[in-house]
Amino acid sequence: MSAPSPDQRKWDARYAERGPQARPPARFLELAQDQLPREGRALDVAGGDGRNALWLAERGLEVTICDVSPEGLANAQTLAEERGLRLETLSLDLTSGDFPQGPFDVILSFHYLQRDLFPRFAAALRPGGVLLFCQPTLSNLERNPHPSARFLLEDGELASLVPDSLEVLSLEEGWLEEGRHEARLIARRRGGD
Repeated sequence: MSAPSPDQRKWDARYAERGPQARPPARFLELAQDQLPREGRALDVAGGDGRNALWLAERGLEVTICDVSPEGLANAQTLAEERGLRLETLSLDLTSGDFPQGPFDVILSFHYLQRDLFPRFAAALRPGGVLLFCQPTLSNLERNPHPSARFLLEDGELASLVPDSLEVLSLEEGWLEEGRHEARLIARRRGGD
């Protein structure tokens, strides 16, 4: 077994300190709920301690959450058990090339930027499946010191990352009520009904 990466150590420490803590889902997820199925398989990419994965499971989806942090995943599992929900957890460093096996009806990727995952998102979605993606942009640094520029999209960049196999349903960018400047995408895999 290899030594934990610096990212894993950082996130493990953060989640160990916080412990299992129920938090509401991302506002973007709640706003998009009418475009999401209420059954099928969902993947929460870099889902941390499960705030969004748990919300999806409560809606009736079979949810897989992957993250680099075993501590975060353990917190998510504890919260799922407390609520009588089932989560599949996968401890993965997505930079290593591994990606969860689809097909999925929903894929979430919130506040995790790895540009080369967009073709994998599309390939792992079932025809008609939905991708929700949001990430702060460089404009975010005007008001917030974090995340640093290396973890931010260029302003206007998100549209260029979307492969042709995905139909853009919604693409917006701007200052949000949470005080961040983010780009948000809802896209559907072509070929569905």
